Amino acid sequence: MTPSQILCAILLAMATSAAGTWQVQDWRMGERLAEQAGLHKDELAAISNAATGQVSAEQEKRLALEQRLAGQDQQHSKELSNEQRKQALLRDRLATADVRLSVLLAEDSGSDCNVPSTAGAVGVVHAARRARLDPAHAQRIVGITDDGDRGLIALAACQAYIKEISLTK
Repeated sequence: MTPSQILCAILLAMATSAAGTWQVQDWRMGERLAEQAGLHKDELAAISNAATGQVSAEQEKRLALEQRLAGQDQQHSKELSNEQRKQALLRDRLATADVRLSVLLAEDSGSDCNVPSTAGAVGVVHAARRARLDPAHAQRIVGITDDGDRGLIALAACQAYIKEISLTK
């Protein structure tokens, strides 16, 4: 063999060896990439499952809160309805003169009556003078107390709502 043929054979052997090495490296790298892709897929699945669980828990909390708020809303609506019924009954009784509103009159300090100025243990003022109110004025007073009662019930409902909302956070 001539030196140029030997040189060609050596170069051919080196090229074949390099190509074979390159091919082996490619297979190894492909295996590593496939392994990393599998690990990445597993991590994504775990993250997805955790997120799904968290969303599910938050939805359950929200549903429970909505149910509690609906129950409170029904209770406050019932209280408001009962109060309105009582006020309507009182207005009807005032209109039919079944009940009359009256006020205590102030005692004259110069009189010789020895009646105490404060109520007794059972809430009755003995020998106090009273004046009956005109039914129209009594109706207006009942209307004012009705508005106040509605306001107090609405306030209690708002406070209960805020309390429930703040407890869930």
